[in-house]
Amino acid sequence: MTEPSSSPATDTDRLWSYRAFANYWFGRIAATAGHQMLGLWISWRLYELTGSAWLLGIAGLVQFLPSLVFFLWAGDLADRVDRRLILFGVMVTEALSLVLLIVAEASGWMSSAMLLCLCALLGSLRPFFMSSQQSLAPRLVPGRLLPRAMALSSAGSQAMFIAGPAIAGLLLIWGALPVLVLCGITLSISALFFRRVHSDFTPPPSRSRSLSELFSGFRFVRSHPSILGSITLDLFVVMLGGVTALLPIYAKDVLAVDSWGLGLMRGAPAIGALIVSVVLARWSIQRKAGRYMFGSVVVYAGALLVFGVSHSLALSVVALAISGAADMVSVVIRQSLVQIDTPDEMRGKVSAINSVCIVASNHLGDFRAGMTAHGLGAAGAVTVGAMGSLLVGALWIRWFPQLWRRETLSGDN
Repeated sequence: MTEPSSSPATDTDRLWSYRAFANYWFGRIAATAGHQMLGLWISWRLYELTGSAWLLGIAGLVQFLPSLVFFLWAGDLADRVDRRLILFGVMVTEALSLVLLIVAEASGWMSSAMLLCLCALLGSLRPFFMSSQQSLAPRLVPGRLLPRAMALSSAGSQAMFIAGPAIAGLLLIWGALPVLVLCGITLSISALFFRRVHSDFTPPPSRSRSLSELFSGFRFVRSHPSILGSITLDLFVVMLGGVTALLPIYAKDVLAVDSWGLGLMRGAPAIGALIVSVVLARWSIQRKAGRYMFGSVVVYAGALLVFGVSHSLALSVVALAISGAADMVSVVIRQSLVQIDTPDEMRGKVSAINSVCIVASNHLGDFRAGMTAHGLGAAGAVTVGAMGSLLVGALWIRWFPQLWRRETLSGDN
C-alpha cells in the first residue's frame, strides 16, 4: 500500500529507479514469453502428432508430478542461496535443453515421447524458478511499493501471455522449428537479465538440514488461515476451471481456425489480465480486498461458462479475455497478501508451497480438462469445471471468513 502523500503515478514511476527491480522485471517477462511460446508449441505438436485429448491431459500430469517431488527442496534452497543465481541457472538449463530439441525437430526425430520428456524436465525446474521468482521481489523494493511492483510485474507477464502465443501461433504456419529457435533466444536473454539483478543477500546461519526444517513452511501456512485460504483458493478454482489444454481441440474441431486461432485464444486471457494489471499497478485496491477477490472468482467462472458453449471465435476470445481480467484481480490480491504476511526468512518455503499449488492448478487442471473432455466432450469439460469453481468460491467464504472480511493488503486487518 502507498503512503497517503504519494500519488499512484509517482509510486509506479519510482519503481524503475530500483535497477535490481528493473532487471528482475525484464528477466521475468523474457522468461514468461519463452515459456508461453514453448507451452503452445508443446500442445500443438503433441495434438498434431497424436490427435489425442487424453495425451494433452497426460502432458499436464507429467509436468506436475516432478514439481511435487522437488518443491520442498526448491523452497529450502531459495531461503539459503542467492535467489537470482537460482533463476539464472534454471534459464540456462532450459535454453540448453532447447538446443537438443532443435536438432531433433530439424532431423525429423520429434515424437510424443520426446515431448513428454520435455514436460518432465520443465516440471522439475518449475518449482525452483517460481519459488525464487516470487520470493525475490520483496527484497528489491520497499514494502509499501510491493503491491504495485507485483501488479507491474504481472502486467509485463500478461503482455507476454498475449505476445508469446500469438507469435508462436503465427510462426507455426512456417513450421515448428522457428518457434523453438525463438524460445531458446528468449530464455537466454532472460538468463542474462536475472544475472544482472543485485540484491542484498546474506547467507543464513549454517544449520543442519532436517525433514522438520523442510516441512516448516507447511506449519507456517497452516497456522496462518489467510495464507492457507489464499493459496488453496487459487489451487482449486484454476484446477477446476482451467481450459488451456482444450484450446487445440476448440481451434481444430470446434471453431476450425487452425494454429493462428489457437494463438489468439491462448493469448486472449492475458489481454484482459494485462488491462487489469496495468490499472492495479497505478491504483491499488485500498478497501474490501477480500470481497474483490471472491467476486472475481464468480466473474471468472461465468466467463468460462460462456466460452464452453461458444461456436464463435469472437465470442470465445471475449469470454477468455474476461476470464483473464477476473483472474488477475484475484492473482494480485492473493500474491500480495501471501508475500506481505510472510517474513523474509520463510518466503522461499512459503513461495515454494504457493508455486507447487500454482503448478498443480495449471497442470492438474490440464489433466482434469483432458480426462473430462475424453468422456464428456470439450464443452462438457468446460461447463463442469466452471461450476466447480463457483462451488469452491462459496465453500472458501464459509471456511475462511477472514479472507472474505479482509479489507487491505497490509498486515493490519
